[in-house]
Amino acid sequence: MSASVTVRVPAKVNVQLAVGAARPDGFHDLANVFLAVGLYDEVTVTPSPDGLRVTCDGPDAGQVPLDRTNLAARAAEALAARYGRTPDVHLHIAKDIPVAGGMAGGSADGAAALLACDALWGTHASREELLDICAELGSDVPFSLVGGAALGTGRGEKLRPLDVGGVFHWVFAMAERGLSTPAVFREFDRLGEGTDIPEPVASQPLLDALAKGDPDALAAAVSNDLQPAALSLFPELAGTLAAGRAAGALTALVSGSGPTTAFLARDPESAVKVAETLRSSGTCRAVRTASGPAQGATVLSAQNRHGIST
Repeated sequence: MSASVTVRVPAKVNVQLAVGAARPDGFHDLANVFLAVGLYDEVTVTPSPDGLRVTCDGPDAGQVPLDRTNLAARAAEALAARYGRTPDVHLHIAKDIPVAGGMAGGSADGAAALLACDALWGTHASREELLDICAELGSDVPFSLVGGAALGTGRGEKLRPLDVGGVFHWVFAMAERGLSTPAVFREFDRLGEGTDIPEPVASQPLLDALAKGDPDALAAAVSNDLQPAALSLFPELAGTLAAGRAAGALTALVSGSGPTTAFLARDPESAVKVAETLRSSGTCRAVRTASGPAQGATVLSAQNRHGIST
């Protein structure tokens, strides 16, 4: 049995987020096209004589809950419950995915902790079991485990892998404050009150653009049904979107429920130019570049009790 396991897990951008009307259970049916991108958190799991505990460092680490509401802690508890053991682990999150930014950072940590605990405890859970636990934890958690590109249906947890024919280059602008995902969905419901909201369906032109690796075609097809709600709650994001477009981005959109904004660039050089312009625009707090697709949750290292990598 290992004494320490570290798992790396990527952020995501939603290149399409089609949202249906609210269901009786409060969730919404989605057609959610995920693309994993190369911004990563790392979760290290070690046995803990003091029971389950969570620590975190990195940008905005102070905003990360360190109690059992953290998805990493809930993942450890869920796997332990399935295998009849106690979740006596220390979960350390090295944070680099924006916090409360619409890029699934919390979900990523849940997936990473699940995979790390499985390796630490030697439970040898099947991929299907791990995905089942992920779906119980949250709508975005299964994709964080899988990575690459996928279409999520249901509330986003039912995944179909998608072909991607090239590398897509992105710029992400972090806002001055966060946005609550439940609040954005409530605003979506409010804005759509009294209207006929269609069933969410994946865009075939968008799927074709991913498969061909064509950034221009992808730019023409991206969409986010939550963007009007995010802009309603956080109007300043419109200025960030406009600044990125003016800098030469092929397209600009709110990432998921926001408030991070995402800009697709034609190539790495264009991404650098867009990023530099956004940094000096005064419309955002920080700017990052990343490309996708990226690999899902991956075990980076496992050490035995003697500190030897295994």
